[in-house]
Amino acid sequence: MSGKQREFEYTRDDFNFLRKISNEYSGILVPDDKFDMFYSRLSKRVRMRGLPDFKAYCDFLENNYDVEFTDFINAITTNLTSFFREQHHFDYLENTVLPDVLKRNSTTKTIKVWSAGCSTGEEPYSLAMTLLENTPPGWNISILATDLDTNVLQTAANGVYTSDKVDGLDNATLKRWFKKGSGVNSDKVKLSKDLQSIIHFKQLNLMKEWPIKNNFDFIFCRNVLIYFDKETKERLAQRYGNLLAAGSYLFIGHSESLHQLDTDFNLIGNTIYKKVK
Repeated sequence: MSGKQREFEYTRDDFNFLRKISNEYSGILVPDDKFDMFYSRLSKRVRMRGLPDFKAYCDFLENNYDVEFTDFINAITTNLTSFFREQHHFDYLENTVLPDVLKRNSTTKTIKVWSAGCSTGEEPYSLAMTLLENTPPGWNISILATDLDTNVLQTAANGVYTSDKVDGLDNATLKRWFKKGSGVNSDKVKLSKDLQSIIHFKQLNLMKEWPIKNNFDFIFCRNVLIYFDKETKERLAQRYGNLLAAGSYLFIGHSESLHQLDTDFNLIGNTIYKKVK
C-alpha cells in the first residue's frame, strides 16, 4: 500500500493491470510515478461501484467493459487547459498563419482547423475567437475539436465556465464573446453562440481509425504527444501530415518536440512546425 493508509487496498499488481488496459486502449504510457494518481482518480469509481478493494475493481472492469470502461478512461485522463494557453501560438496564428491561409484559400473562402485533444474546450474556443476576429466576412470557418474523454467534451459543448477561468482575459474579449450569468449562475460565464456554431465536438481515440475526410489548414495537437513512446509519436505525426497540405502548420505543446522523428515537418517557431512536402 505504498506505506500510506488508504480507504481501499491497492497493490502494484492492481496498478499494473489498470495501466496495461489504459495503454492498450489509448496508447498512453503510464510511468511508475503515476501509482498514487491512479489511486486518487479511481478510488471514487471503486466507491461508486460498492466494491471492497482495487482487486475487485480490476475484476469488475475486466468483466464489465461495456458499462465501466468509459468512466474508467475518463477518470484517469488528465485535462489541464486554459483560454489562450501558450499565447505565442495564438500570436503566430494571427500574424503569420492566418494571412497565409487567407491568401491560399481566397477562392474557396474556407478555413478548416482541428483541435486534437481539446479537453474542456478552452483551446478550440480560443481558436474560434482568433479566427472570427481576424477573418473577413463571408468566410466559412469550421473547427473540429476532439478528445478521448467524453466528460470534458460535454463541458466543452456546453460552453459554460466558472468566472475564474476567464480572469486573465481583457475586457474587450470578455464583452464580445462571453455572457455573464445571473442569480445562482452569477459565478459563471457562457460562450457566444457565434463561437459554438463553428466548433464541432467529437469523441476520438487517436490510436484508432480516424473518420476524418477533411484536409486541414492547420492542426493544434498540444500536450498530447508527450504521453506516447517514440514510435507512436512518429506515427501520429505522419497521420497528421496526411491531413495537411504542403505548407500547412502543426502546433504542439511547450514540452514536446518532433526532433529525431521521421516526419514531413520542419520546425519554424517555438513548438510550431510546417509541412514541407
